Amino acid sequence: MTDALTRLLSSRDWLMADGATGTNLFNMGLESGEPPEFWNTVKPGNIRKLYNGAVAAGSDIFLTNTFGGNAARLKLHNAQGRVRELNRVGAELGREIADTAGRTVVVAGSVGPTGEIFEPMGTMTHAQAVEIFHEQAEGLKEGGVDVLWIETISAPEEYKAAAEAAALAGMPWCGTMSFDTAGRTMMGVTSAAMAAMVEKLPNPPIAFGANCGVGASDLMRTVLGFASTGTERPLIAKGNAGIPKYHDGHIHYDGTPELMAEYAVLARDAGVRIIGGCCGTMPEHLRAMREALETRPKGPRPTLEDISAHLGGFSSASDGTGDTSGDPKRERRGRRG
Repeated sequence: MTDALTRLLSSRDWLMADGATGTNLFNMGLESGEPPEFWNTVKPGNIRKLYNGAVAAGSDIFLTNTFGGNAARLKLHNAQGRVRELNRVGAELGREIADTAGRTVVVAGSVGPTGEIFEPMGTMTHAQAVEIFHEQAEGLKEGGVDVLWIETISAPEEYKAAAEAAALAGMPWCGTMSFDTAGRTMMGVTSAAMAAMVEKLPNPPIAFGANCGVGASDLMRTVLGFASTGTERPLIAKGNAGIPKYHDGHIHYDGTPELMAEYAVLARDAGVRIIGGCCGTMPEHLRAMREALETRPKGPRPTLEDISAHLGGFSSASDGTGDTSGDPKRERRGRRG
């Protein structure tokens, strides 16, 4: 039997995913440094509100509040023994919202990076990473997610370990990487390298692509890089709502609903099948994106000039597929926001 996401993709040209997790929860009072996953059990009403916000805005897919729900991340809060519980509950809350939506909505179990560096530069082994991801995957499966959603990954070793864990759990999956360092991931992966890696996996994802990163312009350039490889696998784009700015003591993303609507249409026209937002993307952005996707006719595949004209300039001169030795480097944020 095929999974819910594959069935939905077979009947639709595009699907809309959700927006930010962290930004929305911070607006509900989440404190900096507080693990959002704890709210699955202590403030489930807020997590229902998070999920409902995406569904009401038109999302066909939403991600569970489990991005940092692996043992390596939860250990920082002495909660490494709660992996199964926090992931199961986060998934159960999502299942509850999706099953009462009145239409098909896919619950995707968010799986973020471990935050550890792999051997030989670091101490994380492949076997350890597979075990960590497998534990989280089993919790999400137990809670009833339709697919696993591996996201914001920088290292190919970590992507492969998460894919292996999905296979061990017997779960379909999607996987995105964050291209935030002059068009590459922090660990040097280009869009072309990711597209090639995906096809070599023994259990390739339903869909793959990019999330987070810098801004919508850079993410769209990465998407064009995927498309130029000729891949026939569905593509995912989950770009940030503009660029983060520090304002009145908190981080604010400067992308307007109108800008995100332009981004959504450009992504669709570039051939992306699953379109959503990441950091800073609120329900008002999602509503504008959904309306634009439904009402604006499909156009030709955008050029880099089209993208910069509609979404603003790029953060680096290259997309990472050429020589990027002189391009500026950026720090990667640790949490999908």
